[in-house]
Amino acid sequence: MADIVYLKDVIRNTNTVLTVGTFDGVHAGHKVLINRVIEVSNEKNTRSVVITFDPHPREIIEPGDAGIKLLSSLQERSELLADLGVDQMVVVPFDRDFSLLTSEQFVKEIIWEKIGVSHFVIGYDHHFGRDREGTIDTVNRLGNELGFSSLVVSKQEVGNKTVSSTAIRKAIQQEGNMKQAASFLERFYLMNGTVVHGDKRGKTIGYPTANIQPQNEKKVTPRMGVYAVFIRVDGEYLRGMMNIGQRPTFEGTEHTLEVHIFGFDKEIYGKDIQVQFVERIRDEIAFSGVEELKSQLKKDETNARKILNKHAPNIAK
Repeated sequence: MADIVYLKDVIRNTNTVLTVGTFDGVHAGHKVLINRVIEVSNEKNTRSVVITFDPHPREIIEPGDAGIKLLSSLQERSELLADLGVDQMVVVPFDRDFSLLTSEQFVKEIIWEKIGVSHFVIGYDHHFGRDREGTIDTVNRLGNELGFSSLVVSKQEVGNKTVSSTAIRKAIQQEGNMKQAASFLERFYLMNGTVVHGDKRGKTIGYPTANIQPQNEKKVTPRMGVYAVFIRVDGEYLRGMMNIGQRPTFEGTEHTLEVHIFGFDKEIYGKDIQVQFVERIRDEIAFSGVEELKSQLKKDETNARKILNKHAPNIAK
């Protein structure tokens, strides 16, 4: 895991290659920037830093009625950045006062004076600071004034990886299109959660399920339906299927996340697990009774196993 360092605790070091952004989900477009940071850091033998924000800036600036749902918690973000080779993830608290800083104030007072920088990696179209008035020109000018280099990742380098976190949220939340999400993320969408007690109804029909309480209530939940999933329990990757919805066959009304792990019968109440969503199998529908449901679940299992067999080598990331 990349070290999570809050701004108040950061140790200034001018021998630092860094980039700045929310990086929610650490998707394919983000990785182009981050990989450049790692490349330059290795070449110059410096600290590599990714600066991110918490809460998400849109929570403060334009939250909307429901707020913004996240593709990655801070913990997950740090793990994803560590996988890419980042040394530190510096978390800047984002509040109304911070949102009023100009781009020049942000670079001088936060990046230069508190964190330190020798090489600033920035995307060709990145805007930052109050009213998003900061640009590459701002970074170039301040770099010349303060003594750091600016490195621009060009549009050509980003190529077809100009995906957005917004597009990924839509694919997951509105469409349940996990294959599209995975292509944007360059990995399966994951959700960390804790196993909590349910009504144990699944056990009585031969499909025991673990009820999952997401560890972060702001995480994006996929559209209701049945999914083929990989599940990480105690470091071991297992296969299964997850139902997200209200269990209409049993006249349920509460939104639940239940996962059935194939061939698994261990006690895991209270354990933290990770679910990786591979593909949506079908809508959640109401059946005439238990026997019809059991018949469908057998078909779902067969389908899920076929899907997961194709992806087994890629389950770790």
